[in-house]
Amino acid sequence: MNEQKEKNEVILFLGCPEVPVQMGISLYLSYILVKKGYSVTVAANPSVIKLARVSDPERHYMGRMIDLDHCIGDLAEKKISFDTAIAFAHNDAGITYATTIRYLHASRLILVIIGRNAEDLKKLVDFQCEMVVEKTVHNPVELKKKLDEVFL
Repeated sequence: MNEQKEKNEVILFLGCPEVPVQMGISLYLSYILVKKGYSVTVAANPSVIKLARVSDPERHYMGRMIDLDHCIGDLAEKKISFDTAIAFAHNDAGITYATTIRYLHASRLILVIIGRNAEDLKKLVDFQCEMVVEKTVHNPVELKKKLDEVFL
């Protein structure tokens, strides 16, 4: 019998931790996803991985963490896959990473655009994805509401 794989692998792509709201929201999002039964992997730069280890020392929510650049390489070589990708972007480099993720993997992509220039960054997106856009740097409340609409 050929059983269909459940769609429950989620990967969070976190870039530079320059915008403080990214860490809090990514922890919250991991919490929600784990609670709903998803397996969550965090692909991040070394600074974000260190912040996550300090913020969630027992890894209740951010269990598996991998280096962002190694993850991109593994995607290119088809060594890893997932059902849903959630990429955070607060600058053009974040948009570039999201573009790369879209190109390398055809799964559901949710792009979370944050920061003072969120609306301008949104205009740079020329690939298919779901977008959550919030002009915030510190206050997570409105962004949380928008993400709850997507995941709850």
